[in-house]
Amino acid sequence: MLALGQAKAQAPSAHPNWPGPGQLFVGTCYQPVDRSPEEVDRDIQVMHRAGFNVVRIGDLSWDSFEPEQGKFTFDRFDTIMDKMHAAGIRVILDIPGLPAPIWLHRAHPGVDIVAQNGTRLPPAERYMDNISDPDYVREVGIMAEALTSHYAHHPAVIAIGYDNEIGNGFMSYSEADRQRFIAWLKKKYGTIAELNKAWATQRWSRRLNSFDDVDLPLADGPGPSERYLDLHRYWSDVTVERLKELDAIRQRNMPEVPSISNLWDTAGRRGFDYLSTYKGYVSYGAEGFYPGDPISGSFGALMTKGALETPIWFNEFTAGGGGYYGTPGRSRMYAYLGLMMGAQGIIAWTFNSHLGGEEQALFGLVDHDGTPSWKVDEFGRIASEFKLLSKFGFPRYTHPSVAIAYSFDSFIDSHPNGPSNTTLQYFKPSYTDQVQAAFEPFFRSNLDTAIINVGHDDLSPYKLVVVPADYVMDQSSADAIRNFVRDGGTVLMTALSAKVDEHGQWFDTPLPGRLSDVFGFKTNAFYDSAALSFELGGKSIETDVHRYEVLEPSTAQVLARFSKVADHPPALTVNTFGKGKALYLATESNPSAMGPVSSYLLQLVGIQVGPPTPDGVYARVVEGRTLYVNTTQEQKKVPIHAGKRSLLTGQVYTGAVTLAPLAADLIE
Repeated sequence: MLALGQAKAQAPSAHPNWPGPGQLFVGTCYQPVDRSPEEVDRDIQVMHRAGFNVVRIGDLSWDSFEPEQGKFTFDRFDTIMDKMHAAGIRVILDIPGLPAPIWLHRAHPGVDIVAQNGTRLPPAERYMDNISDPDYVREVGIMAEALTSHYAHHPAVIAIGYDNEIGNGFMSYSEADRQRFIAWLKKKYGTIAELNKAWATQRWSRRLNSFDDVDLPLADGPGPSERYLDLHRYWSDVTVERLKELDAIRQRNMPEVPSISNLWDTAGRRGFDYLSTYKGYVSYGAEGFYPGDPISGSFGALMTKGALETPIWFNEFTAGGGGYYGTPGRSRMYAYLGLMMGAQGIIAWTFNSHLGGEEQALFGLVDHDGTPSWKVDEFGRIASEFKLLSKFGFPRYTHPSVAIAYSFDSFIDSHPNGPSNTTLQYFKPSYTDQVQAAFEPFFRSNLDTAIINVGHDDLSPYKLVVVPADYVMDQSSADAIRNFVRDGGTVLMTALSAKVDEHGQWFDTPLPGRLSDVFGFKTNAFYDSAALSFELGGKSIETDVHRYEVLEPSTAQVLARFSKVADHPPALTVNTFGKGKALYLATESNPSAMGPVSSYLLQLVGIQVGPPTPDGVYARVVEGRTLYVNTTQEQKKVPIHAGKRSLLTGQVYTGAVTLAPLAADLIE
C-alpha cells in the first residue's frame, strides 16, 4: 500500500487499456436499487438500443453492498454487471463511501454530525456523515477493499469512482472533532506561540495560553479570517486523505483501472483544495456538469481538468433536473461544447426518474411510469454522432498556451464569515466571478486555457499566466510566478492580488506582497469612481468597473492611464524582470476590462486566436477540421472562404456555415 504522502495518480501512458484516443463514451447514471429485475432488463434494452456504451452505478448505495456491518452481498450487482457487459456497456463503478448506512451511525455515533451549537444531527440527508471519525475511516476502507477485490477482474469495469460529491459534506463540532483539529494545528504550527502569531490573537484579546484553549472556528457565524481559513484547510485535508486512502486501495487491487470520480470541490458547505492535490487521487478530471451558461459551465469543467493529460469526463451530465423536464437540443449542444473542451465521457443524470426520496421531482431520461422520453432519443443521437466523431481526432488532447490561476485559499479567505470582517466590504465582486471574468475573453477568442494552482503545477508549458484577484499569496505561488517571469514568461495580475500571506494576514511589505519587485511598483491606496476608462494600443476602452488601485511605479512602465480620474493614475503597467514581463491591471478582473487587455496580451506574446465566430458560437480546429457549436437560441452564420462539407450530415456549405439554434457541426 502506498504511503499517503507518496500517493500519486498513475500516468495514462503506462496504462494502454485506459480510455484513450479515438474513444468516446455516452451513457447514463443508473441506480438499480430502485428497479425490479424485470425493469433492469428493460432498462438495459433501452440503453442498448440508444447506443449507450457506458453507465455509472454504485454511487449512494453502500448498504446495497453491505446491508449489515461486515456482511457483504454482491449477487444482485453481479447479475447487473454481467448483463451490462453482455450488452456492450462499460461500467464506472463507484465506491459509495457517502452516505454512510444507518447501521454505521447506530454502531458508531461518532459518525453523526454535531452542529455548531452542540446538537447531534441525525443522518436525515445525503452526506451527513463525519468523514473524520476513525470508525468511519476504518469501515469505509473495509467496504472499499471488499468492493474492489470482488470486481477487480470484471470485464465490464472501465473505471472506479470515489465518494460521490465528497466536497458537499458537513463540518462537525463534536469534542472529538475539536481534538482532531487541535492535532492538525499542532502538526502545522508546532507551538502555541506560532499558532498565536499565525492567528493574530493579540487582536481583541484572543490570546491562547495552550492548545486546550482552541475552539473550532465557526463556519456559520462571526470570527477572524485567519481561523476561518485554517478551518477550511483542515476539512480539506480530511477530505483529501479519504480520497488518497481510496486511491491506494484501487492501486493495490485494480491497478489497471483508472479513477474517474464525481468530486465537488467548490461545494458551498465544505469544499476542498482540489487543484493543489488532485494528482494524488485523480486519473481523469470528472464532475457533475449542470451549466447555467456556456462560459461558467466551461470554466467549471476546465477546473476539474487542471493540468491533467487525460480528457474530461462528465460523470453527471445535464438532461433534466429538479423541477426541470429538459429542453430539446440543449443536452446535445452542451455535449458538443464539452467535446470542444476535451471531454471524453458524457453520462446523463439520471436514467430513471425517481419515485421517492429527495430527488423525486428530478426528471431523468425515463419517465416515472417507465416510459422512455424524447431525452433517450437525444442522448442516442449524441451516442451515434460521437461514434462517428471518434474517427476524427476526438477526444481532443489540448495543449493550452494560457493558464488562469485559481487558489482555494484565495477563494476561502476573500469571503470569510461575517458580519464584522471588513474583508467582506473590501473584496468584491466575488473571487470566483473574477477568475471566471479572466477566463471569459480567452474562451470567447476560441482559445484553450488551463485552470491551475500556480504554486502546485508546472508553469513552463504556458506562454501566458493570468493571476486574477489572487488575494492570498503564499510563498510557493510567489516563487512560481517569480521564476516563470524571470525565465521568460509573461504574467498578468489584477487588482486585489497578493494582499495577504498564507495565514490570511496583510503583508507589512510593499504590495503586491512578495512580488512588488517583479511587477516594479507598490500600491496601497484604492478609490471608487465613475465607470473607468483608459486607452490601450490606440483604442479607447470603456469599462463597467468603478474601483481602482493607485500604482506607484518604480521600474514598471505605464502602458495605459485612467482617463476620467484625477491625476490619471496607471491603469496597466508592465515590468521587465529577468527574461520575461509582469503586467498589472489596476482594476478588478471584469470582462469589460479583461477583454481588451487579453487581446493586447495575446499580440504581445504571439498567441494566435482561434477561428472567428459570431457571439455565442464557439469553435476549435481538430486535425484540420473545425468544430462549431451554436450555444444560442438563434440561427447563426459563420462566414467561410470556400465550400466546406459537414461530416455529420454531408451538407456542403458555400460562403457561410449555417447553424440552427443549439446546433453543432464538424466541417472539413
